[in-house]
Amino acid sequence: MENLSTDKLNKYLEQFTDWVVVFVPKILLAILIIIIGLWIVKRVSRLIRTSITKANISTEVSSFLGSIIDNALKLAVFLLAASIIGFEVSSLLALLAAVGFAVGMALQGFLGNFASGITIVFLKPYKVGDWVEIGEKFGKVQDIEIFNTTIMTPNEKTLIIPNGKVTEDTITNFSTTGRTRLELKVTMPYEEEYAKVETIIRDALNDVPNILPEPEPMIGIESYDSHNILVAVRPYIHPDNYWQVTYDAYAAIKKSYHQYGIKVAYSEGVELGPVGA
Repeated sequence: MENLSTDKLNKYLEQFTDWVVVFVPKILLAILIIIIGLWIVKRVSRLIRTSITKANISTEVSSFLGSIIDNALKLAVFLLAASIIGFEVSSLLALLAAVGFAVGMALQGFLGNFASGITIVFLKPYKVGDWVEIGEKFGKVQDIEIFNTTIMTPNEKTLIIPNGKVTEDTITNFSTTGRTRLELKVTMPYEEEYAKVETIIRDALNDVPNILPEPEPMIGIESYDSHNILVAVRPYIHPDNYWQVTYDAYAAIKKSYHQYGIKVAYSEGVELGPVGA
């Protein structure tokens, strides 16, 4: 019995040794191919992107195509590594197709984002560098990729918006007209004449750099509160100057208010009346 157990153990060790001798070199070679292959893919993708750019293809198309080519080359590297180990590439492709179909059914949103990405690239509702408003998100387009669009807001927040949401929502492209409108709010006291305050504000805006002369700024009473009248101030600017003009406009209006003695009410505390018995 003991000899039989020893024979089985020796047999298993021999089989394991044969497996190590046959498969370990293949596995190591496959790992080496993946490492070197991904390194090569990275540089080839960069070269392809550069070539596409030099061919005067638009930035968004080159980015989109570059992303597809990069993923395709990576898939080829992994398939090559799998074939080295001994997997049938045709069987793997069939398996990938089946898995891809199953995953696609489960993740229809990703496929929708991909289809929307193609729509954006070729219909071009906007391009890289444009100032856009998507839904309620305003910013400058930084990149258009397979599944999402990246925009940078005026206060330098990076927003990554799925392409499916982009095509489903309202897109406002401010770069097509070259301008956008600031929405500023200032107050004026009830005792002042509105026409006088409007003239003061309009003159102040004339001294602010980068406010477009045409169309003229829109100024009007927006609402009334408990202490002041709320005045809407809407100058037109180039989107690149969004924040700088905002700061300059408020500063110029404050300076003009001071020069003309316009005082704005504010609450210093809470007054309590007598409490009845």
